[in-house]
Amino acid sequence: MKKPGTEGKVRLSSPLLILISAPSGGGKTTLCQHILARHPDMVRAVTCTTRPPRAGEIEGRDYYFLDCATFTQRQAAGGFLEHATVYNHCYGIPKNEVLDKLRHGNDVLLNVDVQGAATVCSRAAQDPELARSLVTVFLTPASLAELDARLKRRGTDSPAESAKRLSVARQEIEQWHHFQYLIISTSIAEDVRQMEAIIDAEHLRQSRSTFNLGG
Repeated sequence: MKKPGTEGKVRLSSPLLILISAPSGGGKTTLCQHILARHPDMVRAVTCTTRPPRAGEIEGRDYYFLDCATFTQRQAAGGFLEHATVYNHCYGIPKNEVLDKLRHGNDVLLNVDVQGAATVCSRAAQDPELARSLVTVFLTPASLAELDARLKRRGTDSPAESAKRLSVARQEIEQWHHFQYLIISTSIAEDVRQMEAIIDAEHLRQSRSTFNLGG
């Protein structure tokens, strides 16, 4: 659903590269889905992967499907904002596509884990265009007990896997102070409200303004 009050809204600021990170089970995928639905001019970064397409997945919409050699070449050339290997398949966010979308005036949304966020921030620090656009947000429940309860409600992990996820999550949550914004997750509606406030505030920054009194 489109965000109420956005009809006819004039933007007078440069686009944002919005990075949302969270521990596993923290709710970042759900938050990203709601934010994208409310902002038709916002796009997500499409990831490259070496895994084969699954049923219903479309090239360029869900992923860019690459063979291992092509992925390795792009990685060696510095073509990814961040990349990782998961279950023997490679994943990477193509830097040029992100820049192209920003240059076309679109806000770009990145949904990445904590390790990936650190890599994106490091790469952005070396690129003034990315650094100017980047907004980093960390989303987390108020406690590990709440995160444990969420993981159990999902019912997708064994007790041993849940314990492992919690151990990793503790380390990830400790990295919250490396992000510009912190959202303590309570409900989907409240998480979305706080994220909307961050987006609005960042677009109102004087440093992002494209306002021209004579224009």
